[in-house]
Amino acid sequence: MSALSGSFMARASTDADNRLLQAQEPLATLQERCGGTLPGEIAIPELRELVAKVQESQLRLARTVTAFDGEEIITAWIEAAPNAKKDGGCFIGVANWQSEPVPEETDTSQLNRKRDVDQSAAELTARLDTKQCVLTVESEARDLADLTARMREARGHPWTDLIAIKGNSHQQPLHWRLLDGAECEIEGSDRIWTASLVPLGRPDPGSGGFDLYLVPNRPLVDRRKAGSRPAQSTMHSIGRDLSPVLRQPIARIIANAETIRSKMAGPLAEEYSNYAADIAAAGQHLMGLIEDLSDLEVVESEGFSTAPDHIDAGDVARRAVGILAVRAQEKNIQLQVPSAAEPKLATAEFRRVLQILLNIITNAIRYSPDGSPVDIAIDETKFGPRIIVSDMGPGLSDEQQAVIFEKFERLGRTGDGGSGLGLYISRRIARAMGGDLTVKSAPGKGARFVLDLPAAEAA
Repeated sequence: MSALSGSFMARASTDADNRLLQAQEPLATLQERCGGTLPGEIAIPELRELVAKVQESQLRLARTVTAFDGEEIITAWIEAAPNAKKDGGCFIGVANWQSEPVPEETDTSQLNRKRDVDQSAAELTARLDTKQCVLTVESEARDLADLTARMREARGHPWTDLIAIKGNSHQQPLHWRLLDGAECEIEGSDRIWTASLVPLGRPDPGSGGFDLYLVPNRPLVDRRKAGSRPAQSTMHSIGRDLSPVLRQPIARIIANAETIRSKMAGPLAEEYSNYAADIAAAGQHLMGLIEDLSDLEVVESEGFSTAPDHIDAGDVARRAVGILAVRAQEKNIQLQVPSAAEPKLATAEFRRVLQILLNIITNAIRYSPDGSPVDIAIDETKFGPRIIVSDMGPGLSDEQQAVIFEKFERLGRTGDGGSGLGLYISRRIARAMGGDLTVKSAPGKGARFVLDLPAAEAA
């Protein structure tokens, strides 16, 4: 029996998890046009908010709800009352249903305004494919360093695998309309983030992928010393001008190739699907090269410096191992991690140390035999913590060790996806932090890359 009395043109009900269980027309059609299903998560934002307040207060509430179904603006008077039964949920009544067309220019201007605001306020920007899988990501926020690294390593996986959607335990990713405006919690950040998804492609929104913006609820308080950042005026050409221009079309190529490869656009012969996979892989290689060239320009700029802070070298090492765990499993590589027994404190920039470790551990995985271990250990020297990454790969001769940290040096390797810049950039960063990156090896005996970091300054 409904808890609502009176004359309504449509009725609906939800469960204790605020999922719409059943709905009469025209509410059922609006739910579907807003990207939802029946039964399923409430896709109409204002209705979802009203039901949540009813559940929280256990009071009968009513208001005018406005929604956009893709073609028209819908307004209706909605009443919602708590279900007194043990299973919880709400009863919903709909009255005074009205619809009116939206002028195209108004809708376009609102969308452009939303895009501009989100772009200017976002501290992380990512390009997603049609399945909301990560293609590219950019962020300079210190508390997003771990997430940024994880997203770059998780290309081809849904972004929602890496971010906790506040108050949502449903299988991800949801329809993009349900995720647009959702609050997110990110490990390593004490700020609350709002996800903004901008669909690309016409006439079907999202057919060209999505732009993802993460907008914080407040600025990050920067307690670092002034002048610790690299000189921005020298970061031009690739880093500031060319890189963003290249990223967008390459990301689109990758997204289109993945759409063809996965046969989302329709049936396709297997050889053409494989060809599309090669195009996507080549695009990812180009994207990695662009990122390396951007980093190269930064580390070679006049006055380049890092942002020192107190970090636990062991914690950074364990995070790097967690990020690369899937890649290691693909080759049955065992990553042996340092214990969390005693902190190994250093004065360095977390994001940069993580970048160095991701580079040298990735190399260790790439060149190690399948099924072999890669050991990550931490020692303490009189100067500060020392992180050692050891593998059982083919090793390096004295001549190779002498040139391995030089720019564009790949030791004659081809087809391994590398740019020959990773180790050069990593050593430049390590030395800018007051540390160093060295290698010890011998042919047939693997390699040991040693990252020395300066000890933490006394408080």
